[in-house]
Amino acid sequence: MFGQASTDLRDDESLLDRGLIDSTGVLELVGFLERRYAISIDDRELVPDNLDSIARIVAFVEAKARAQVKDIAS
Repeated sequence: MFGQASTDLRDDESLLDRGLIDSTGVLELVGFLERRYAISIDDRELVPDNLDSIARIVAFVEAKARAQVKDIAS
């Protein structure tokens, strides 16, 4: 967390369970991901399976980016 030297956070560890992010933080994260990676995240995609760990966020953003490229190519 901010101001701490180390959080020892594993890529697959729950951000919610660790108390590193709450519902407001999820919305801020979504806004950041949409701006940074030029993707659109639907409300139905705001689930822990997509956003509750670093590994899940990476996989989700990569899948969204691939789908977007595929849509543009079609």
